[in-house]
Amino acid sequence: MSTAHIIILVVAAVSLLLIMVLKFKISAFISLLITSMFVGILSGMPLQDILVSIQTGMGGTLGFVAVVVGLGAIFGQILEASGGAESLAHHLVKKFGTDRASWAMVITGFIVAIPVFLDVGLVILAPIIYALSRDTKRSLLYYGIPLLAGLAVTHSFMPPTPGPIAVAEILDAQLGWVIFFGFILGIPTAIIAGPVFGKYISGKINIQPPEEMMARNPAGATAPENLPSFRSIALIIAVPLVLILVNTFTAVLVDKGVIAKTTVSDILIFLGHPFSALIIAALLAVYFLGIRRGKSKQELLDLSNKALGPAGIIILVTGAGGVLKQILVDSGIGEMMANSISDSALPPILLAWILAAIVRVTQGSATVAMITAAGIIAPVLSFINPGAPELALIVISIASGATILSHVNDSGFWLVSKYFGMDERQTFRSWTMMETIIGICGLAFTMLASLFV
Repeated sequence: MSTAHIIILVVAAVSLLLIMVLKFKISAFISLLITSMFVGILSGMPLQDILVSIQTGMGGTLGFVAVVVGLGAIFGQILEASGGAESLAHHLVKKFGTDRASWAMVITGFIVAIPVFLDVGLVILAPIIYALSRDTKRSLLYYGIPLLAGLAVTHSFMPPTPGPIAVAEILDAQLGWVIFFGFILGIPTAIIAGPVFGKYISGKINIQPPEEMMARNPAGATAPENLPSFRSIALIIAVPLVLILVNTFTAVLVDKGVIAKTTVSDILIFLGHPFSALIIAALLAVYFLGIRRGKSKQELLDLSNKALGPAGIIILVTGAGGVLKQILVDSGIGEMMANSISDSALPPILLAWILAAIVRVTQGSATVAMITAAGIIAPVLSFINPGAPELALIVISIASGATILSHVNDSGFWLVSKYFGMDERQTFRSWTMMETIIGICGLAFTMLASLFV
């Protein structure tokens, strides 16, 4: 198959996916499965082999993702119900002071989005930015954009959020490296898109808290003294991240012979596996944020069950992305794409970003964009064989591309518009521009980091 045929096939597959999602409103899960079958048939795979590849791709991906996303969702649900996000925000605003509260909000968003979905984080923390805006008479965007930037960067860059977890699994990237680069590259990205851009755009658009949302989300509904302590929340969130990082770097040191393989190293690697780390984090949350704070066992069980509903959708879509990857591998297209790309001037980081950005802009969902781009690029990487740090950077690149240019086909666009009381033009100038800054800065910092790994 020639390079031209491969390009036509990939373009046709992505076009089919977008038509089904956008025009016919078919679930992304079903659309990705149909697209995978379409690619298999056009590539000449025997029909029975296509079915085997679907089973292999789905099973291989979900064996990891289902466990991690499920545990992460339960962890986040308990943190949300306990008032942990508000505790972080109140503490940081108090420490930074009102004049520098925009920096407190970007840090709050960055931390809160590790266990909590972006839209949930905004809903929980909206009363705090309303109160800050009302008290200081500043535009709501002065505090809102930094909060959104922190939430959006972590939501896309930092495991155990579902997007980077899904991409890391499809690409077979090590989570420790993804967390490391997500943190290192995410911080400057969040600063530029948050406090820096927030200060600029708040001077151009003066938005006051919408009265109807103020009534629905009264500031101070939960008194700060009744919230869990900042220290306990920060420690519980840090536990899985630290364990996973220790796992990654212990494994590297053992492989390179820097330290000997012992019972201690085996225990560290075991405890730092995402399964173990998130089980520990979930149990800590259940005890310290649930049982110790008077929640009944039934309440905690109900919270856990509630968390698994949204997680199930993400898990299935991720599995379908794994199917697309498997079809590309088994059909031989992945190897042909790798051979073609090896002669191309485009580095894999840039190509992955472009793929994610195209799908993001056309169909809106960042998660679907990340999973689609990962499914297409994964077979190529298996032949290029990049190292663990390079793979992690490609995960961040895909996440960056999948963040760019949020507009009217993205539910986040309308959520921000509603909670900030903005019309479409104002939302484009603030939220869409902020998301685009994240996408471009993410790519720029990833490309820069690739020069040193």
